[in-house]
Amino acid sequence: MFQKFTITSLFGLLLIAGCAPKIKTKISQKYEPLDFREEVWVLPNDSTGVGLAEVLGTVKVGDAGMTTNCSYTVVLEKAKEEARKSGGNAVRVIEHKTPDFMSSCHRITAEVLRINTDQIAALKQVETEADSLIDHAILYVYRNGGAGALVSYNLSLGDSIICRVTNKFRQKIEIRKEGAQELWAKTESKASIPIDIKKGRTYYIRCGVGMGVVVGRPTLDLVDRRTGKIEYIGKKRK
Repeated sequence: MFQKFTITSLFGLLLIAGCAPKIKTKISQKYEPLDFREEVWVLPNDSTGVGLAEVLGTVKVGDAGMTTNCSYTVVLEKAKEEARKSGGNAVRVIEHKTPDFMSSCHRITAEVLRINTDQIAALKQVETEADSLIDHAILYVYRNGGAGALVSYNLSLGDSIICRVTNKFRQKIEIRKEGAQELWAKTESKASIPIDIKKGRTYYIRCGVGMGVVVGRPTLDLVDRRTGKIEYIGKKRK
């Protein structure tokens, strides 16, 4: 009976391990680990202030072969957990592979960073910037010309379709439901990104089409306001 229990338990542990994302870290500098309650900031890939941050190393989170729980939100949280272990208080995603015919998982490579108090204060300032006079958030959704011009898809927020994304598309959308949600689209594969909706805030969503097996797959990026505004207005002028 004991032997049977041990074998069954071992099989269960192996199954759980196989379902978890694969994590690989390469850390060259460590500090005292952060408490799990401490914030780990996610910096934009093109963040101008990242040059002032100390790079502690990199972390890769991806498919272990039998991974099932590997949405973008999950793999990003795994990267933040690894950052905390090394004393990092910020991460910057430098590579992001969305689900495709090779894997159903989001796969990311992120830099583990340590930023100073002035940088944290600046990030908090951006987080708190909002127009208190409006009772909704604004989503600027756009898609510039590029590959897959004939491919279009629905963009959904949670369970609701908010627009149909076509080539050379742009639309301003008002969102009144606050909180953490998922923006997603699907053709032959699904692309998704987490978004924390707050009233009075503006968000820029860059849409596109990537290479697929039969039909191009959606690509979605939540870009910073400076970049998003330039790209959105630039599309309008064409």
